[in-house]
Amino acid sequence: MHSQRSFLFLLGSPRPDGNTELLARRAAEQLPAGAEQRWLRLADLPLPDFEDLRHEGDGGYPAPTGHAEVLLEATLGATDLVIASPLHWYSVSTPTKHYLDHWSGWMRAPGVEFKPRMAGRKLWGITALAGVDAADADALVGTLQKTANYLRMEWGGVLTGNGSRPGDVLHDTAALSRAKAFFAG
Repeated sequence: MHSQRSFLFLLGSPRPDGNTELLARRAAEQLPAGAEQRWLRLADLPLPDFEDLRHEGDGGYPAPTGHAEVLLEATLGATDLVIASPLHWYSVSTPTKHYLDHWSGWMRAPGVEFKPRMAGRKLWGITALAGVDAADADALVGTLQKTANYLRMEWGGVLTGNGSRPGDVLHDTAALSRAKAFFAG
């Protein structure tokens, strides 16, 4: 694993510069100067629907290619993964779900050793929701936290903010205040 922290921000919104991304960028401003940051927009790296091959043939998966290979290499190259997904129907967005679905295949692809290599990395979440009740994001939080637990990753928590129309989250002073200390936790 890296001695220096390397943050991979995975932007799960189908809309560029949405409230979730704005909140993530505010939180990232507080990272130490030496921390590497890489930002990938999942909508720019579309993945096919995930196909469950566990019970077909030998149960193995082919090595990832194309966008899946790019995302796998970026994922394994980071010490800290930040899933920045807006709240869609109380959970992660479709591009985010597709990305996480592919983790199942990566765990079974020859030579990848995804699960043991993910252990010890840190998983964070950032989301913006249209409502004011942060409990509306419980399913999103649960998805990410259980993913971290399953892969023996450290759990950084989820930063939530309120915003429906573009830019609204910049008026959520409580969320912006939490963003300043989010990655220190």
